[in-house]
Amino acid sequence: MDIIWIGVAFLFGFGVSKIKLPPLVGFLLAGITLSIAGYEPGEMLHEISHLGVIFLLFTVGLHIRLKNILRFDILGVSLSHLLLSVLIFTPIALAFGFEPQAALIIAIMLGFSSTVLTAKNLERRNELGAFYGRSAIGILIVQDLVAIGLIAYTGGGAPSYWALSLFALPLTRPLILKLLSGIREDEIWMLLGLVLALGGAALFEFFNVSGELGALAAGTLLASDERADKIGKKMWGIKEAFLVGFFLEVGLTGFPDSTGFYFIGVLLLLLPIKSMLFYILFTWFRFRGRTGFLATISLTSYSEFTLIAGTVAIQNGFLPQESLVVMGLLTAISYALNSPVSIKEEKIWNAWHDFLMKFEREGKHPEHQAVSLGSAEYLIVGMGNAGRAAYDKLKNDGKPVVGMDIDPGRIERNLAEGRRVIYGDIQDRDLWLSLELKNIKSVMIAMGNQNVKVNATKTLRATGFDGLIYVLTMREEEAKIMQEAGASAVSIPIKEAGERLAELSAEIETKRANA
Repeated sequence: MDIIWIGVAFLFGFGVSKIKLPPLVGFLLAGITLSIAGYEPGEMLHEISHLGVIFLLFTVGLHIRLKNILRFDILGVSLSHLLLSVLIFTPIALAFGFEPQAALIIAIMLGFSSTVLTAKNLERRNELGAFYGRSAIGILIVQDLVAIGLIAYTGGGAPSYWALSLFALPLTRPLILKLLSGIREDEIWMLLGLVLALGGAALFEFFNVSGELGALAAGTLLASDERADKIGKKMWGIKEAFLVGFFLEVGLTGFPDSTGFYFIGVLLLLLPIKSMLFYILFTWFRFRGRTGFLATISLTSYSEFTLIAGTVAIQNGFLPQESLVVMGLLTAISYALNSPVSIKEEKIWNAWHDFLMKFEREGKHPEHQAVSLGSAEYLIVGMGNAGRAAYDKLKNDGKPVVGMDIDPGRIERNLAEGRRVIYGDIQDRDLWLSLELKNIKSVMIAMGNQNVKVNATKTLRATGFDGLIYVLTMREEEAKIMQEAGASAVSIPIKEAGERLAELSAEIETKRANA
């Protein structure tokens, strides 16, 4: 019965959230528990799982700009890492008794990182648009394309020759954007997102190409348009609900025999090596140390595409049946290991900063552009609606102000509207050490994610900034946390709006009484 897995997922998700772990770890544990209890997943759970991945990748696509992904450094890191992974994992698979061809297939699959987990982590931190986030997603897209080739080789079917016509999809972008301009109702925004996600997946599957890649491509058609954020927000609840099915299904793959457990143990021991390779390659291709570290943390896992490609390979006799159980449990455990690490990534970076920075290479990279605040006295971090309003107010009052954001698309829109906005990661200690802050009287943090705001405030104070730090928040309990982190003052717009509403009401009543 479907109510069983829904109820168990809720209990485990709620339980792990109480110990500060992401609910997805609970969903994985729920799947493993149901597997032990002998629960057999039905077709409905599989379909929900598939749709969850489709919707997630569509929302990821909304943040992708291909010109920022199909670059020499992204291709260099992704393909070099896959090659090195094959060289490491192939002899391991051979040692566990796999035939040479099967060992090679397994090695390629073990080189993949999880698109779902990475996208979830980036989305949770609201950093899909960050440079390291876009770099991680770019690497994952290259891996996904390799996975599609592997599926075609093992019997999933080669793409149709007509699949080349999919390259004409960008020609439909003007039509879609024109359609967006006529939408007013929230329900229509959500339905349009569902139509594009499912339609993109169905179109690609029609040409025998991965439906997941189709959903991603559909999202990229709207990337860089400010209305893409609105569609993503409207689909958020649906996507989250369906993804529960995906994580449950991963956990439900069951348990292997003793040899399989040894294999899993060895592969888990090799996960840090996989991670180190990513970091070394990032720095080799002249990424900054912090950027490489954050992207590496996001990519440190095994992939759901291991299960997708593995299923096809098993069905066509390329891999033994029991290998799917091994891959499923391995993927689930790697997810569970990644989650607490990704939550504490700032603490890990600060602790290992001096050592990791030794790997950073000299030389120019697009992200190494010199950053200057000029003669600005006020810095606004986060140029969304609140940040733009604060910027415009200060500018109209004749105050020298500059904005900062981590999303290049948002920066471009603000620049086009006449605002001076620079790129910067507010949690980057090295950024603040390199900036000249002596003219800055106050920093205003207008962002949504509490952890980011706390880390940013602590980082600013730790690097010696003794000016005013104002923080925007929506909850009173968060205000106390921000003040403990070092904020000078906290603004709670909802509370202030309520108080102003009460004042206006009292003023009107007073005027009526005196009339």
